[in-house]
Amino acid sequence: MAPIFLPDLRLNARLDGPTDGPPLVLLHALGLRLELWDAVVARLPRHRILRLDMRGHGGSDVPPAPYAMGTLVRDAERAMDHFGMKEAVVVGLSIGGLIAQGLAVKRLDLVRGLVLSNTAARIGIAGQWQDRIATVRDGGLAALADATMERWFGRKWREVSQMPALREMLLACPAEGWMGCAAAIAGTDFYETTAMLRLPLLAIAGANDGSTPADLVRETADLVPGSRFTVIRGGGHLPFVEQPDAYVAALAEFLTGIGHG
Repeated sequence: MAPIFLPDLRLNARLDGPTDGPPLVLLHALGLRLELWDAVVARLPRHRILRLDMRGHGGSDVPPAPYAMGTLVRDAERAMDHFGMKEAVVVGLSIGGLIAQGLAVKRLDLVRGLVLSNTAARIGIAGQWQDRIATVRDGGLAALADATMERWFGRKWREVSQMPALREMLLACPAEGWMGCAAAIAGTDFYETTAMLRLPLLAIAGANDGSTPADLVRETADLVPGSRFTVIRGGGHLPFVEQPDAYVAALAEFLTGIGHG
């Protein structure tokens, strides 16, 4: 681990891979943490990979909720600047994909390409997120865990072998951090700004994803001319957990195709 001590915040981060490898940045989903990406990192040994726990998650500090999306984008920007990472491909999952879109619009010098995984230019509606925040405020993340697992993995969520570990990771997330980032999602609509992007983009969806269905992911990909789109069969909201080989194969093909392999 490589903690980043910023003037207002400590972010937990990790760097893997050779110092001269093509740079990748991996941004995780709401309620999870950087270890979520372990299977992806293990399959991309030639890349220089930065992962971080976003504020309110994992080993990072937990400021009082709510958080703004611009603040989360700024955190990722400062982490990349801290490690001198430029011209990276940024892979963002769910809220991480929102952060990635905001980062690409703000700092094209940092972002050479985007992989938007199980995400969209807008995720849900504000009312949904406010209801979920109220549920967590009253009952903690345990009150939301089963419904979240069903959205992530589909109707047969109880049969998914990786589910218990992901459920425990979610339950370990500080409720304040979850609520802070959920508020950021509620206030974010990137349709107009993402449509301005002109860079290599791969969008990845999971066939069983109830949080960001494939049609929603494709709609966001279509905002950017020349983008690519793929669906991981048998995968839900976290397809690289259930289908790591298929996921990394799609990712590696994209990276190689843009000369970032």
